[in-house]
Order: sequence, then C-alpha cells, then structure tokens
Amino acid sequence: MAKELKNFTKRSDNYSQWYNELVVKADLAEQSAVRGCMVIKPYGYAIWEKMQQTLDGMFKETGVQNAYFPLLIPKSFLCREAEHVEGFAKECAVVTHYRLKNDPDGNGVIVDPAAKLEEELIVRPTSETIIWGTYKNWIHSWRDLPILVNQWANVMRWEMRTRMFLRTAEFLWQEGHCAHATADESQKRTVEMINLYATFAEKYMAMPVIVGVKSETERFAGAINTYTIEALMQDGKALQSGTSHNLGQNFAKAFDVTFVNKENKPELVWANSWGVSTRLMGALIMTHSDDNGLVLPPHLAPIQVVIIPIYKDEEGRKAIAEKVEPLLAELKKKGISVKFDDADNKRPGFKFADYEVKGVPVRLALGQRDLENGTVELMRRDTLEKETVSFDGIANHIENLLEDIQKNLFEKAKKYRDEMTYAVDTYDEFKEQIEKGGFILAHWDGTPETEEKIKNETKATIRCIPLEGDETPGKCMVTGKPSARRVLFARAY
Repeated sequence: MAKELKNFTKRSDNYSQWYNELVVKADLAEQSAVRGCMVIKPYGYAIWEKMQQTLDGMFKETGVQNAYFPLLIPKSFLCREAEHVEGFAKECAVVTHYRLKNDPDGNGVIVDPAAKLEEELIVRPTSETIIWGTYKNWIHSWRDLPILVNQWANVMRWEMRTRMFLRTAEFLWQEGHCAHATADESQKRTVEMINLYATFAEKYMAMPVIVGVKSETERFAGAINTYTIEALMQDGKALQSGTSHNLGQNFAKAFDVTFVNKENKPELVWANSWGVSTRLMGALIMTHSDDNGLVLPPHLAPIQVVIIPIYKDEEGRKAIAEKVEPLLAELKKKGISVKFDDADNKRPGFKFADYEVKGVPVRLALGQRDLENGTVELMRRDTLEKETVSFDGIANHIENLLEDIQKNLFEKAKKYRDEMTYAVDTYDEFKEQIEKGGFILAHWDGTPETEEKIKNETKATIRCIPLEGDETPGKCMVTGKPSARRVLFARAY
C-alpha cells in the first residue's frame, strides 16, 4: 500500500494528471455524484479552515464584520445591472419550481407542474445584487456608512470543464461587500484588500504574487476596475488567486441606494467587492508539491509535526509514549500542531509514506534504540532531508525548523517565478517564449482588438497591469503603436 501511495505520475510527464492524482491520494477531495461538484474531505477541509481562520482574522483587523445573505436571488435582481447579468448569464443555475410529487406511473418523483414559481430564482453566482438590494434598507444617512461586510458562503457557476479546487460548478469562498460615502474611501478599501490578499499569499501560503489591475476586457462584470494577485504555477501557467473590485456607483444606481450626505443632499453610495475561494487550495498544491506528494507550508499545515513510534511490543510502545508526552505538551504550548501516531493498525513504513503524501512539514521517527541513545530521526518534507538529532531541546529545534521550511518554500517559489519571467520586445519573441511558459512582460497598445488578437493566436491573456515594475513607455509588440508600459501576459488556468 505504501508503494502504491507513492506511485504518482510525474509532473514532467503529465502535470494535469499528476495534479488530479495528488488531490485524491493526499485525501483532499474526490468527485461527487453531482456533475462538476466535489466532496472536500476532512484533511482538505482542515487546510481550507486554516486559510479561512487566518483570512477571517485579517479581515476583522480592518474593521470588517461577517454576515450571511440568501443563496437564491430573484431573477429580476440580476437584470438590474446590465453588464453584470451579461457576465454571468451563461453560468447561472435556475430554480423554476418549489415542489416535487410522486410520479403517477410509479417512477419515483417528478417536478410538480402546479408548483411553478412566479419568478425564477438564481442560485447565486456572486452576491452583489442580493446584497445591494438589502443595503437599500440599511443605508439612509452618511452616519450609516461605511458598511464593511463579508460573508463565507458557497456559490454556483455552471462550469462545463471542471477540475477539483481550480474550477468547479459549486465552490466555497468569501465575498466582501463594502459601501462608502466617497469614491476615495471605496478606492482605498479596494486596494487595501488586494494587498491583504497578497500578504496572505506570501506570508502564509509561501506563494509569491504579482499585484496588478486587470485590463478592461478581463475585469469583473459591472466593475470600474478589478485588482488581482497573479501567481505562477510549476507548469508555467498563471493562476488568478484573488480579486478586489472597485464597483463605483454602478450597483447603487441599479438598486437606488442613496444616502443624505453631510451637506444634507442625496448622493449615490460607492461600492467595492473582493473575494478568494477554494481555488487557493489548487494554488497551494501546484506551487509547492512534488513527485512524492503534497508539500505544505507550516503556517497552513493542519498537522505541522507527526511523531511515529517504532516498537516491537506494547512495552516498547509505552516507553516511547512516556518519552514523547512532555514533548507533545511543549510543542502544543508553542502553538505547534502535533500528532503522535501510535495506532497499531498500520506499519511505520505505511505511515511514513502516508504523511509524506499529505505534506506534513516535519516527521519524527522514534525507536527503542533512539530511547537508549537520547536521539530522534527527523525529516523535513520540503527537502526530504533526514538527520539524527538529540532529543534534548528538540522542541526549540522544531520551532526554528518550521520557520526555516516556511521561508525556504517561499524563496524556492520566488526563484522559480523570477527565472520564469521574461521581457520581450517583438511579437515573434513573444510567440516563441509563450510556448515555454512563464510570465512575459511586453508592451501593448491598450486596445481590446490587439488583446483579442494575442489571445486568439497564442492562448495568452493579459494577467494584469502590475502596480509596481517597469513603467518605461515603448511600442506595442504587435502594432508598433505607443505603449504606456509593459503588461503581464501568460497562459492561465
């Protein structure tokens, strides 16, 4: 069984198959009976919970509060913001009836035709419309602003081609929806949240990202501007990992959300929305994992340290357990999640393979000979390096090692990203380089027509216009027309 667990398709042979196998073999998720939807298993959900808890705390530090809004949205709400409904119309699941009945022919149940809804309901693809329909009741005066609200929820987008975590019909996410009295306040919040996502990605996921603004073609439906964090996966493709949208007054206009300002005059509210989803799980997997399985950064690992005893009999197990007990207490006191796996239904070799596949950052193996010598075997998952260390002071050693692993994973990912980022000046160079993967910085004339031409001919899209970087003007690589600065291209998930 242990051999089977490690029998992965190699990334270099078939990256997509490697990813799909890893999601299943690391016990993260599996396909469900519902087309395009997945079951997130306890170990996978434990990682998502750590992401959720960390982000939730970061949101609340900025003044955000959690709320919850309905799953079902009246169809008429989606019709109020034309650009918004056009952006999501092809992905919506529609509820048309509210009751089933027994089939008179005895074939189970059927939809009761007498239970047709007067107005169809949409399973939320995103919640701007239902939330702004609600905010109309909450907002009357400048004293009611700002509203800083987030919800943790599921959404449904009827995707035809799905892949677990990266693109599923139903997925989990958070969506923040803020209302402000001024354009400046709303813009500041929009940028604050994309920078918060970037901090989370780099500090907790150990995943370097580029922060930028989307082109007009790529921005969120109904937004004035969309900010994004873009990460580079190990196969050279980009992954949009979080977005923050300045919605201007578009949704306030659509739902007539006004307030009386300090000058006692009516004014439309300014809005923004921002979100990340379980797609971050896919990003985490593809940024760090290897041909042996999952590799988790310690800051997000549900189990940071696993201790595996190696013994011949019950007496030996008890002796090791007694030795380990104070270490468990010391690690927990330091806030380190640790598991002592002394279950006797699996052999040590199986456990080694299983925890390696699951990406546990640090593994300790302790046998009866180690007890005699006062040592323990330690393996770090990021490099697979083993060392025999003294049991005395091991807790402090582990604490430092976990931070070293976190730092090493970020630096390794950043080195790869930097080595796979290229600046090109001609379209021929671009076409040649895009086949090799990676980020490409190139000049673009700013027109949707040129953007579409590049996409059709190379399958590359503008990931963002970076907020930082080379702002030297130049000439568009395709048309030769003036370009204000280089933008970031890549093929993407």
